[in-house]
Amino acid sequence: MKKWTTRGLIFSALFAGIMIAMSYLKFILPFSTVPITLQTLAVMLAGSILGARYGTLAVLIVIGLAAVGFPVLGGRGGISLLVGPTGGYIFSWPFAALFIGLFAQRMKQTKYTFVKLLVVNFIFGALLVYPGGVSWLAYNTGIDSLAKALTAGMWPFLPGDFVKAVLCAAVVSAVWKVYPIERILGRDSGVWLDEEKATV
Repeated sequence: MKKWTTRGLIFSALFAGIMIAMSYLKFILPFSTVPITLQTLAVMLAGSILGARYGTLAVLIVIGLAAVGFPVLGGRGGISLLVGPTGGYIFSWPFAALFIGLFAQRMKQTKYTFVKLLVVNFIFGALLVYPGGVSWLAYNTGIDSLAKALTAGMWPFLPGDFVKAVLCAAVVSAVWKVYPIERILGRDSGVWLDEEKATV
């Protein structure tokens, strides 16, 4: 099994902090218990920049802190939040980061890098989250039809998710030009380079 590295853990903690900070930027819709936040953008960035292993860890750190009561999700925390109406979205985030990371760390940088990042992040950072999020929202709040559930938990958020995917693709494309993911991940290994190896 690939070993964990200090560098990877530090960056995971850093991105967990970014995700926590972004969770405070939210907008409440009058017809839904699901707020519009930048947390999904943080999940996209974590998977795209850190890769599958450490991107997923960053998200799990935030969920773990929330589970023990720290107010890390928009100033809230606790088990009641995780099993509340938005719990399905929250527990879908690690899978989003995982799949984004798996594709990102295998992606070759070409003139289509931005487009590829956009597609991957929209599919796995947005669309992948909705099946679990909407179904749990409907169950938790007693919504009795698919149309109502989609109106409350998906349709209003898709345009914003697309914008987040665009922003993520733009940021990551710029980051990769300065610090490509190959410098973070060992070739075909999916792990962070040790400090001594990185300086050889």
